[in-house]
Amino acid sequence: RSSVRVLCGSNWSLVLQGQWMLEFYAPWCPACRQLEATWESFAKESERLGIAVGKVDVTQEPGLSGRFFVTTLPTIYHANDGVFRRYRGSRTLEDLQGYILERKWEAVEPVAGWKSPSSIMMHGMAGLFHFSGWIR
Repeated sequence: RSSVRVLCGSNWSLVLQGQWMLEFYAPWCPACRQLEATWESFAKESERLGIAVGKVDVTQEPGLSGRFFVTTLPTIYHANDGVFRRYRGSRTLEDLQGYILERKWEAVEPVAGWKSPSSIMMHGMAGLFHFSGWIR
């Protein structure tokens, strides 16, 4: 059984509480598939690290990928009590763990308030992405 929590439009607000690492991926994406085993291993360490680890399939959740303004894959976010930071580091297990254990996220500029996934602006963006997926 996977330790990675699957997030969708109805439960994404879980990331507003506590500390999370969240991956946006697509099943067809080669870089995402390459990260899969590492992400699973990272999730298995989540309890020890004091975080939750989640993933969002952008092909199933266009509204959620719009809310986070995901434009490249895979995209990783760190969330700490509703404050979001984009993770841009190496995708090795050691670097992901170090990002949490050494609190490297504190040196990363948070997503601006109006661009935050919980803002009214990004709520509208979620609707736009969802609608464009419906049209397609």
